[in-house]
Amino acid sequence: MRDKTETFLALKAGILAGGGEKKVGKQHSLGKMTARERIATLFDASSFVETDMFVKHRCTYFGMDRTEIPGEGVVTGYGAIDGRLAYVFAQDFTVLGGTLGEMHASKVCKILELALKTGAPVIGINDSGGARIQEAVDAMRGYGDIFYRNTIASGVIPQISVIMGPCAGGATYSPALTDFIFMVDKTSHMFITGPQVIRAVTGEDVAVDALGGPMTHNSVSGVAHFVYPDEATCLAGVRKLIGFLPASNRELPPFVEPSDAADRLCTDLETLLPDSSNRTYDMKKILASVADHHDFFEVQPWYAQNIITGFARVGGRTAGIIANQPQVMAGCIDINASDKAARFISICDSYNVPLLSFVDVPGFMPGTAQEYGGIIRHGAKLLYAYSEASVPKVTVIVRKAYGGAYIAMCSRHLGADMVLAWPTAEIAVMGAEGAANIIFRHEIESAKNPEETRQNKIDEYVAEFSNPWQAAGRGYVDDVIEPAETRKRVASALRMLESKRESRPAKKHGNFPV
Repeated sequence: MRDKTETFLALKAGILAGGGEKKVGKQHSLGKMTARERIATLFDASSFVETDMFVKHRCTYFGMDRTEIPGEGVVTGYGAIDGRLAYVFAQDFTVLGGTLGEMHASKVCKILELALKTGAPVIGINDSGGARIQEAVDAMRGYGDIFYRNTIASGVIPQISVIMGPCAGGATYSPALTDFIFMVDKTSHMFITGPQVIRAVTGEDVAVDALGGPMTHNSVSGVAHFVYPDEATCLAGVRKLIGFLPASNRELPPFVEPSDAADRLCTDLETLLPDSSNRTYDMKKILASVADHHDFFEVQPWYAQNIITGFARVGGRTAGIIANQPQVMAGCIDINASDKAARFISICDSYNVPLLSFVDVPGFMPGTAQEYGGIIRHGAKLLYAYSEASVPKVTVIVRKAYGGAYIAMCSRHLGADMVLAWPTAEIAVMGAEGAANIIFRHEIESAKNPEETRQNKIDEYVAEFSNPWQAAGRGYVDDVIEPAETRKRVASALRMLESKRESRPAKKHGNFPV
């Protein structure tokens, strides 16, 4: 008995050592943790339980029958994050570069299936050289099996990808199928084809970081959602995100009793807006003021900055926030903003997270680049996502809400359950200047003093339509509130709507305007 125990302990120690001292040292020299160190940082202390530690590959090609791969280059298991169950797979770059083969993929699929069965989030930590070439089609099958399970789990359990090293070729599509992607500055990279292949095929010369680095995917492509300066803060960000989400679509997001009173007045909002509606201000100040403890957790802060997405708690209840940002492109909605917001709305709806929209939008972005790029199709994604969402939907109209963009930002007409407006709200087909130029064009042109007449007509339009009263009179706005009461009223609305149930026609799925 003792001999067998000692054999087992020696075998386990060899697996826990990963690729060995030299390769672990190289990993550390690059500012990277090992797979198990990452897991220990992510989960509550001593809560992680490893599974499938002793799995082995069965490839015999190219000398693989003589190659030991501890743990198959991936660590899998479960543990607790703030006391709540979560699953993880973490690729181990110290073991054959974390390459994916048949049994490596089998371990990942097994943990995805277990997470799906029990209804708990799964975090994938990616750090891999890609497919294990020696295993050929078996490695490719492994990727396909993972993609399939990512898709089946989508909208059922939160799936989070953490890129902590290279992630290239087919490997990139698993993160792309998940809900959120985290990256680490200087050590994370994602691309379908690397710089060498691009240079050989197209002649284009591009550096690795410019091609698939963290800021490329956080600010240009929109593939990733978060970037952090180092691995420890990145994993802390994952823990924070998990705290806003339910374990699965069968639950509501966790309620956190706040020490910040739900009826706290936001007196700072009384003087936030400039006197002229053509001047900008920072919408994030409103979001922070309304949130519990002024804590707004922004998602994709570097991408399509004309629209803001993120999570906050208001009165202890999680809300997914979508807001126009007047400081960027005057808050206009363009192609990228439409995609960003629609995807976020869809995720929130999947996991029973109420939607809270703050509106200050002059319209959809005009121009040939937008029209040729398909702003009609992309803008339709935003309309579709809001209309499809059956979670509680609360909208606050802060200032401008013009035309189609007013409708698109979760108006009553797209199913908002509660629409509040500040007295500064301007709900109209378009801005006063443009409207006056169209409606009174002949009168202005024939006037003795066209400019004076034009200004008079603009003032007339402002008085009649650039306000919340027309919409409130039709019942499209439920109440006009003082800015200071925003948090109080939003918290009340979220509490009132918590039991909301809304059915949809039976169908296989809608035809999302991709």
